[in-house]
Amino acid sequence: MEIRDLGTFLEYWESVFARTTRLLRVLPPEHIEWTHAEGRWTIGDIARHLVNIERDMYAETVAGRPSRYAGHGRSYADGYEAVMAFRAARHAESMAIFALLTPERLAGKSVTPAGTPITTWKWLRAMGEHEAHHRGQLYLMLGMLGVRTPPIYGLTEEEVAARAHRAVTD
Repeated sequence: MEIRDLGTFLEYWESVFARTTRLLRVLPPEHIEWTHAEGRWTIGDIARHLVNIERDMYAETVAGRPSRYAGHGRSYADGYEAVMAFRAARHAESMAIFALLTPERLAGKSVTPAGTPITTWKWLRAMGEHEAHHRGQLYLMLGMLGVRTPPIYGLTEEEVAARAHRAVTD
């Protein structure tokens, strides 16, 4: 998928962020710092990481500046409500930066933290893959906690299969 139209990308990215936020909203607040094993990232760590990477790495680099990503610890936001507010604020900052991208900038190069030049629209596409990777972790962690999670696109796998079965038998 090549990103040619900034407005389309901004709508897409808002929907990606909203899907992750919708997932975090079903988390019982007392589990924000839960992890499945000692020394592993907590749910809060992942939530903070996603917006810090979005803002301090992706938004900075597509604006032509070096990454300033410095981590995801509780010092950024501690507690469920603080994490959710932090996510909203950081995401808004990122969207303001993304909204300034020109067609030339989208087609031009950004430099990754590793120093590798990459076409800006491809770097933004990688941001979506990164978000999906961590959202998958969140689904798994919530499942381990026994939390019922929302389907990502409106139907559960079972509902999709049932509809397909009905369509074949009708």
